[in-house]
Amino acid sequence: MRDYDEVTSFLGEWGLFQRLIFFLLSASIIPNGFNGMSVVFLAGTPEHRCRVPDSANLSSAWRNHSAPLRLQDGRQVPHNCRRYRLAAIANFSALGLEPGRDVDLEQLEQEDCLDGWEFSQDVYLSTIVTEWNLVCKEDWKTPLTTSLFFVGVLLGSFFSGQLSDRFGRKSILFATMAVQTAFSFLQIFSTNWEMFTVLFVIVGMGQISNYVVAFILGTEILGKSVRIIFSTLGVCTFFAVGYMLLPLFAYFIRDWRMLLLALTVPGLLCVPLWWFIPESPRWLISQRRFREAEEIIQKAAKMNNVAVPAVIFDPVELQELRPLKQEKVFILDLFRTRNIATITIMSILLWMLTSVGYFALSLNSPNLHGDAYLNCFLSALIEVPAYITAWLLLRTLPRRYIIAGVLFFGGGVLLLIQLVPADYNFVSIGLVMLGKFGVTSAFSMLYVFTAELYPTMVRNMAVGITSMASRVGSIIAPYFVYLGAYNKVLPYILMGSLTVLIGIITLFFPESFGMTLPESLEEMQKVKCIHLIFRFRSGKKTRDSMNNEENPKVLITSF
Repeated sequence: MRDYDEVTSFLGEWGLFQRLIFFLLSASIIPNGFNGMSVVFLAGTPEHRCRVPDSANLSSAWRNHSAPLRLQDGRQVPHNCRRYRLAAIANFSALGLEPGRDVDLEQLEQEDCLDGWEFSQDVYLSTIVTEWNLVCKEDWKTPLTTSLFFVGVLLGSFFSGQLSDRFGRKSILFATMAVQTAFSFLQIFSTNWEMFTVLFVIVGMGQISNYVVAFILGTEILGKSVRIIFSTLGVCTFFAVGYMLLPLFAYFIRDWRMLLLALTVPGLLCVPLWWFIPESPRWLISQRRFREAEEIIQKAAKMNNVAVPAVIFDPVELQELRPLKQEKVFILDLFRTRNIATITIMSILLWMLTSVGYFALSLNSPNLHGDAYLNCFLSALIEVPAYITAWLLLRTLPRRYIIAGVLFFGGGVLLLIQLVPADYNFVSIGLVMLGKFGVTSAFSMLYVFTAELYPTMVRNMAVGITSMASRVGSIIAPYFVYLGAYNKVLPYILMGSLTVLIGIITLFFPESFGMTLPESLEEMQKVKCIHLIFRFRSGKKTRDSMNNEENPKVLITSF
């Protein structure tokens, strides 16, 4: 009996068909890059202060001193949310009194911004913040907008796999592309924050579903040697390309409605891909649709200019190609023993805190000193070498050491930001980018690492649970950015500390590099602290562990 890869080996690994699938599926991820991070500019908060109506008849001196001063990052700046009581300063202005000289400003009564706000248009012409005054007492809505988008991502990641198993990879891929594009377009016509946010949740559901299904489709169609490149360099790099396009669009289109329209149009360019991207032959076989699967493979062979066997799927082998009936597993199986529960809890923490660091650094890029658009571009650009580095490290070095190493590096440079003098902003920006490099490298390794730790029977469940933990991290991340309004270095101190902490925890994971993938829960390796205790008590190593250490085998999973 031969498996699917052996049956289709005559196609080759990197023919015209495989190259076409690789680049078309990767290209379909590009809109995810700019839609996933679009909130950075759609919900940007420009400089603002209380509006003083023209009818107030204030002198220019009193207009300039209508807002009290507050301490921010070591300097006095006008208050964004308070002003001196307008009736009082209008009376002083009418009497010809000068602020600060004739009137002690610290003794004046203050009031809220009763007439709204004046927003600077130096960076943004309009955002949802300026549209619906999401500042001061309403500023909690800005991080909530981003968090609710990631709630949609969480829901989409939960349903997308089940839908693609039921209705097919290709159908759900293009359906979720349509959802992302259509509901992004509907957001343009939002009349209030509530409407915008509800639509944004649905956009988030479509955004991650498209990403996940494209990932699954690519790994099922492409051969073994190409899958690891597709799942790391292909998908991730093209996501970064879309992310890099976002600040380019936003720089030239500074009105949030027109920016949304511009970001929606590229989604329409994915429509022709329907005639070039086939259904997954593996999925068709699982549905007993062998004739359709053979037609796709025959077209692939013709495209690759290779001879097609007279019989692709031998009737004798069809039974073997059916999905194997597997033992039922439940989420509690991930906590069955102390060792498995420890690995699962550490994995959840690793995914969640790494996700917090990645998304908080990405969302905070416009708040860095200097040009918001350039900083966002640099934040996207640094991801490309991070993905390449992760791919190279995964091929040759032990997993837990390289993941812990890049986390230590990323967290360490983030902690150094608090030591940089205020005048050396370029140094702070450089450290932020290096921190993003480390966290992104670690994030891109987690799928492979988690898949190698768990046995076959619970592997998909383990990856699903831990990746859902990363969505929880992305929901929390906007509030780390929110803390920057009170102290600019506080988010970096928190992110750096948590990143270093999770790097330390990573060292206690069992090593998966060079080890045979476990097939049962009993074959899972011991957590390092438990393993050391066991060795201390027994006073000797087992012969198997000694053989593994002396003769490690290189293993790169197709996941």
